[in-house]
Amino acid sequence: MPTSTFFAALWADYLALAPQAADIRQLFGGENVINDHVAFRTFDHPAICLTVLEQPLLELGYRRDAHYEFPDKHLSAWGYIPACADDPLIFLSQLHLAQLSAAAQAIVAPLLSQLPVPCVTGADFFYSGRHWPAPSWAQYQALAAESEYAAWLVLHGFHANHFTIAVHRLGVSLAEVVQKIAIAGYPMNTAGGVIKGSEDVLLMQAATLAQTVPFDFADAPGQLVPGCYYEFAQRFADESGQLYQGFVAASANRIFESTHLQHERGAR
Repeated sequence: MPTSTFFAALWADYLALAPQAADIRQLFGGENVINDHVAFRTFDHPAICLTVLEQPLLELGYRRDAHYEFPDKHLSAWGYIPACADDPLIFLSQLHLAQLSAAAQAIVAPLLSQLPVPCVTGADFFYSGRHWPAPSWAQYQALAAESEYAAWLVLHGFHANHFTIAVHRLGVSLAEVVQKIAIAGYPMNTAGGVIKGSEDVLLMQAATLAQTVPFDFADAPGQLVPGCYYEFAQRFADESGQLYQGFVAASANRIFESTHLQHERGAR
């Protein structure tokens, strides 16, 4: 599959969980906007763990770059660099199930037990959605209280968790982008400040809050839950003059919180 086909299909799928992303992109040039990176979430279950899920990416010409750890969220991740400089970077993270409570594992394990092995057969798996039954409303609430990441993944399965506008390709600053987003009325992730990172670490980031979308739970149809969000990244050149291609764990740790439940956002 050509990468252009992959990202076009991925974007179309993503818009179902982030309808506002199309309007936001239009604010900055529409289809001419350059994507900085795309992020995906998974569990470390043998059928869908990072080392399995990355195989289609490697076949698309991507290569592993740097490893990241998020111990407070029980996550680890890798960044991937494309063969073609015009393609976005990829950030692939996974949740370590054994680090969750026994109660949380008891919710997730029966769902994932229905996954076929192998089930990742190509790049289209990244926009294939949920491969297990919908949880109950109570199961979702219990998971969300412990790990919003786990709760989001159990609901939605496999989609682009977020796309990211390459602000350094726009000719404006991230502060100007954030101001434009605020004027347009889109709520932003304020965890750790609206703008995370700095020029000193060669990367500055900001993100909208995930838009709510309806979801049919096993026992409660039509409930509003966090969908996907849109991110903005401004990269800087290192001492050698090369644009930084990695991620900053401290910033990414707060960006994850863009999918937190609406009732928790006011306290952040």
